[in-house]
Amino acid sequence: MRLTHLALTNFRNFTRLDMDVPAGAVLLVGENAQGKTSLLEAVYFLATMVSFHASSERQVVNFLEARQPLAVARISAEFSRGPQNHQLELRLIQEANGLNGEAHLRKEVLLDGVKRKSSEAVGQFNAVLFLPQMLSVIDGAPEERRRYLNLSLAQVISHYPATLAEYNRSLTQRNALLKQLAERQGDPAQLDYWDASLASSGAQLMVARIAAVQDLERLAARTHSELTRGKEVLRLVYQPAYEPLPQKPGQLAMPLNAPVDRSSLTVETIRKGLLEALIRLRSEEIARGVTTIGPHRDEMRFLSNQVDLGTYGSRGQVRTAMLALKLAEVGWMHKKTGHWPVLLLDEVLAELDIPRRQDLLQRLSQSEQALLTTTDLDLFTPDFIARTQLWQVAGGRVSPS
Repeated sequence: MRLTHLALTNFRNFTRLDMDVPAGAVLLVGENAQGKTSLLEAVYFLATMVSFHASSERQVVNFLEARQPLAVARISAEFSRGPQNHQLELRLIQEANGLNGEAHLRKEVLLDGVKRKSSEAVGQFNAVLFLPQMLSVIDGAPEERRRYLNLSLAQVISHYPATLAEYNRSLTQRNALLKQLAERQGDPAQLDYWDASLASSGAQLMVARIAAVQDLERLAARTHSELTRGKEVLRLVYQPAYEPLPQKPGQLAMPLNAPVDRSSLTVETIRKGLLEALIRLRSEEIARGVTTIGPHRDEMRFLSNQVDLGTYGSRGQVRTAMLALKLAEVGWMHKKTGHWPVLLLDEVLAELDIPRRQDLLQRLSQSEQALLTTTDLDLFTPDFIARTQLWQVAGGRVSPS
């Protein structure tokens, strides 16, 4: 897969950008706050239909354009997927609400000129993004890790976005009903429908996550070993809020570092078990007014030499583990889709020592297409720069250097 053309209108500090994108590695050079990260964000937006960087999609609309009654931010791309060429366009339309004057944002997606739902467009174009802020996937809150899994899985499993949306709808309705039953009493059997819906969609999410974490761990461990010169062993530990493996009476729970194989579990097995658990916990959840088990409370931990990086890892260890995960994600997406994703790396060499920089650059030279940003060319070897297209980014403008 290769991005061949990119056009931006009123996206972040890019009022207008229209450029062809070459194959291989492209190095975006410039000072801070010039638009380098925004360019990567736009490309990743096309892959996931959401911004990993912004807390609200309104933030990506150019601030001058956003002052208008009608503001439109646009990302348009041409890309090749195997022998076929495609066009993908995303429009973020901000308009004043007639009732109270507040801005309302809506999204339009066109694939090859035809309007599609966002969930249908996710995964048509594949990309893997690394931002320094993404270190929170390892050392941040659990929702950061769940969001990472959801965005990655949505690109390779066509039904995953719809299943996740169904699960979240059921969860919202079930939580509302739990609070109503706690405040006004009523028949707990009213939960039967939402229990069944939650268990059905939740089981599909869990099976996808189990397989993904297992695959990513195998690939990331190999890359991590190379980046650390064999000194560290990386493990990814999936901790579902509902444990589908049967536990014998009197058996103690597995410790964090004990490997657990759930790959043989089917969707139906997990669905039945999750449904039984929801029914069993009804009284407790009615009293609390919230659903306490399910994929919305899943966790994933990163261990290096049996040490939890989220709690005890140094900045360099966390960064190396995140890079290993992202490089593993590239191979995993290729395995799942048959196409190499575009690799997007923001200030990737910062905080890495010289041996790890050299190892990483060697791996990047093998990528089909990669966009990298930097403020300091001295971090890159002359040999790598010689094989790379250099682009200067300044004030929302991009020009070959």
